[in-house]
Amino acid sequence: MDIALVEDRTPELLEQLTALWRRSVEATHGFLTLADIDRIGGYVPEAISSVGTLAVARAEDGALLGFAGVQDGTLEMLFVDDACRGQGAGSALLDFAVRELGARRLEVNEQNPQAAGFYEHCGWRVTGRRETDDMGEPFPLLQMEL
Repeated sequence: MDIALVEDRTPELLEQLTALWRRSVEATHGFLTLADIDRIGGYVPEAISSVGTLAVARAEDGALLGFAGVQDGTLEMLFVDDACRGQGAGSALLDFAVRELGARRLEVNEQNPQAAGFYEHCGWRVTGRRETDDMGEPFPLLQMEL
């Protein structure tokens, strides 16, 4: 596995990462309806484009495994392709985000206990909670710090 920073966020890469995002979310965010995923998915390319630092994990054959984005010390996104969950890509991306990009804070959907448990297992602790997400939707977020 190789993790690299991505400066050139081409339309093709954004399309690939958005598709990966969707596969990841469909597998892990059971609290979202397909309509929710479609609606939120419309914002994903812009979010990926605008995040301060973007890291992408690839397999030896070049296949995308996952990606992480960090902005001002906050892990804004970390998604792993459902086809390779549990194989270390998420841990590697998180470690990279902490070591190389200075991530010390994040928010995770409270209704995604797998993700919250993953972060807790990696040493993060809950420091707060919000009732709604950034779009004002009723999807509570746990605020965590390392």
